[in-house]
Amino acid sequence: MEMVNITIDARKVQVPKNYTILEAARQANIAIPTLCFLKDINEIGACRMCVVEVKGARSLQAACVYPVSEGLEIYTQSPAVREARKVTLELILSNHEKKCLTCVRSRNCELQKLSEELNIKDIRFEGESGNFAVDQFSPSIVRDQNKCVLCRRCVSMCKNVQTVSVIDTNERGFKTVVAPAFNKSLNEVPCTMCGQCVSVCPVGALREKDDTDRVWEALANSDLHVVVQTAPAVRVALGEEFGMPIGTRVTSNMIASLRRLGFAKVFDTDTAADLTIMEEGTEVIERIKNGGKLPVITSCSPGWIKFCEHYYPEFIDNLSSCKSPHEMFGAVLKSYYAEKMGIDPAKIFVVSIMPCTAKKFEAQRPELSSVGYPDVDVVLTTRELARMIREAGIDFTELPERHFDDPMGEASGAGVIFGATGGVMEAALRTVAEILSGGKVAAIEYDAVRGVEGIKEATVEAGGMKLKAAVAHGLGNARKLLDKIKAGEEYHFVEIMACPGGCVNGGGQPIQPSQVRSWTDLRKERAKAIYEEDREMPIRKSHENPKIKMLYDEYFEKPGSHKSHELLHTHYKKRDNYPV
Repeated sequence: MEMVNITIDARKVQVPKNYTILEAARQANIAIPTLCFLKDINEIGACRMCVVEVKGARSLQAACVYPVSEGLEIYTQSPAVREARKVTLELILSNHEKKCLTCVRSRNCELQKLSEELNIKDIRFEGESGNFAVDQFSPSIVRDQNKCVLCRRCVSMCKNVQTVSVIDTNERGFKTVVAPAFNKSLNEVPCTMCGQCVSVCPVGALREKDDTDRVWEALANSDLHVVVQTAPAVRVALGEEFGMPIGTRVTSNMIASLRRLGFAKVFDTDTAADLTIMEEGTEVIERIKNGGKLPVITSCSPGWIKFCEHYYPEFIDNLSSCKSPHEMFGAVLKSYYAEKMGIDPAKIFVVSIMPCTAKKFEAQRPELSSVGYPDVDVVLTTRELARMIREAGIDFTELPERHFDDPMGEASGAGVIFGATGGVMEAALRTVAEILSGGKVAAIEYDAVRGVEGIKEATVEAGGMKLKAAVAHGLGNARKLLDKIKAGEEYHFVEIMACPGGCVNGGGQPIQPSQVRSWTDLRKERAKAIYEEDREMPIRKSHENPKIKMLYDEYFEKPGSHKSHELLHTHYKKRDNYPV
């Protein structure tokens, strides 16, 4: 790699020729503040918070986009630089809604942090507040233009990464706003509810719809049997909300916290992930053997499903008819579990703790009401659970060891890896390969479908059959893969997750500031913990889970049975992008 010699704040450093000043400063451990910058996603130099003085340049330059060159001299803390940054920040603050005490992002707000770091003691300018109406019509995401700092990070994520493009900058100059076309609600446009825009927002302009009050109300209702289930990605991210390193597994702390909050039972969605593999794997085999619609495409990600319904309705028949794991679990809890425990299903209140904002939308789908009631009553994100824990005064780091409840409290490693991109595919292959071969298969880890490459492919041979599979994560990659299939590429089985990296990087996960997101791959760090847990599990294949065997013996008879289809399967429909 070709290197260049530069000087930053009188320090001589050698850096790669393709670096920007911001990257060079980071290598030299010199901090430069940023606001709009998000590496590989939003590198536009718009906010001007990262300005530096470059010797010979006529004006201050944005470090995030200015390329280094041989002999470049840079000053990051000159009086002109410090004054420019302060003035810029004060101008941003002058028309920002400064309701920090009641903002969901208080103490995790990049604007707030910059104000502290740049020692802002007074705002010398008085701007005009927009006084915009808050868009709260979406079941998943709240959009508050009053807090927007026009960084455009959400726009770049939605347009360039997810390729959905339902939000953009409208108007010009002082009238500029970030909103859907014609200032429509997010609920009136083909938003997939993935929440990736929320994850990259530096302030509280985009946030998840808060449903914690509904859960508190249910917990206080003695007439209800309130149970909770947690997705695998939650346990490897929740600790970040309490100051723990990224990727720390906090399964026991999480369970203990949920018990203290008052839930009657704490279940593991991983168990339902094993159930999903039994149903979905059977569906794949039947379609292959009986000439059914191929490829079968996974249906675990509600953001992907909504994307398909809006943008690729021609693939709806390819979707697996299986409900997502937490919806399956809800149906089981209000049928099998209700009968076993002698509880009226109407009295069972199911709460799902998910890494996902799209699952809030999913829970409201009318087709997901197997026994006449919604399979899942409320979905909370990882962030909302953290808020409940703090509100209850629970010391998250100091809790006794606890385990998930029975029945339905045991899962395999295959269920655990659902949280990472490629995990659903790998879990399915572990079971499908053995069913096709009619015996044990030595290979249990399918490295070809792991990792954060946008599109991954694998071919598995079993029982004299070659099963060709593909994995895509992030809706931009989903679009590429679907276009490839439309062009004639053939697969048997395809996994698509709406969020880059899969559920570990879901729109409901803890929000890390741009300085962390830009230089740390959250997808990899959280996924490491997922795969570590899988390796430690005594059972690593869904079909070997004794709880799943018991469930079929006692209730469903076999995968794909009539009762299974009644409770565990569903259907999808084409959606208009801009309904009149």
